[in-house]
Amino acid sequence: MPLVPRIAVVIPCRDDAGYLDACLAALAAQSHPADRVIVVDNASTDASASVARRHGADVVAESAIGIWPAAARGYDEAMADADIIARLDADSRPHPDWIARLVRAFVADPSLGVLTGGAEFYGGTALQNYLGERWYIGGGHYWIKKWLGIPLVFGSNFAMRTSVWERVRDQVDRGNARIHDDLDLTIRLRASDGVRYDPQLRMPVSARPVQTLSGLSRRIAKVATTFAVSWPEGAAWRRRDGATDAAAGAEWIPEGDDWTPEYGR
Repeated sequence: MPLVPRIAVVIPCRDDAGYLDACLAALAAQSHPADRVIVVDNASTDASASVARRHGADVVAESAIGIWPAAARGYDEAMADADIIARLDADSRPHPDWIARLVRAFVADPSLGVLTGGAEFYGGTALQNYLGERWYIGGGHYWIKKWLGIPLVFGSNFAMRTSVWERVRDQVDRGNARIHDDLDLTIRLRASDGVRYDPQLRMPVSARPVQTLSGLSRRIAKVATTFAVSWPEGAAWRRRDGATDAAAGAEWIPEGDDWTPEYGR
């Protein structure tokens, strides 16, 4: 990896032109700009693609509807000329130092393969935002890390070395639109991949996932589906290689990672 690694930001997007406009504006204001921004147009019927082009992003199309097909298409595209693949969603609002933090972390630690962070909800009530960050995200971080031995990769706020994606790209269930892509990715990772959670790496995201009970229930149900289709890869006994169990007894700090908001649906 060069002294200053090349970083590509991947944004899967389906019918989210308004959110995408604000997300790309935030990326344009980064203190360390991305070398490339890739928007994956997931069969949108709105102006998402034209918004992306107006901001100078590269637009690639993925006709198979779903977060995993779209995200994987973006990661594949980024492999050609990036050392680090960063990921957020159209409703993410990265702080101005988001990319700079990512680059500093990967340069400082050659063993770091995946870096993920938490969330700051916006757009909900104070109670919705609090419960989302402390219960939904915090609970997901705690239980997934306890089960898998590594932090849950949060699809709206993470980055990975291209070499990590090269290793797992044929292992993940990338064509399955009915599962959580970031949880499925986490299941395929191991402690040797150098997965780290940084509580200071926080991402403002829309409170859409926690604003309705039906939406929240659907997302939680997908956790079971994701583990089912990946079984037995997600089994704790398959992951006990002597390095993954150290985190199992860690104290719960109710800040953590989330699974992607599935385009707000």
